[in-house]
Amino acid sequence: MLPDLQLNDLLRLRKPHPCGSYEWTVVRLGADIGLECKGCGHRVLLTRRELAKRMKANLTKQANPEQR
Repeated sequence: MLPDLQLNDLLRLRKPHPCGSYEWTVVRLGADIGLECKGCGHRVLLTRRELAKRMKANLTKQANPEQR
């Protein structure tokens, strides 16, 4: 299943970025999802399908379940 995301969601991916951070912020939505590393600020574009494979958890949904 493809993830349901909002702008500024905080995601945890399965493998760390070379800077050591596992956490990313959603900065663009569309056919491709834009992510920004919380550790170093590097930006990447992933397809929704590729992001679904790499994503471990949506930390925003865990922190604020009553707001969604």
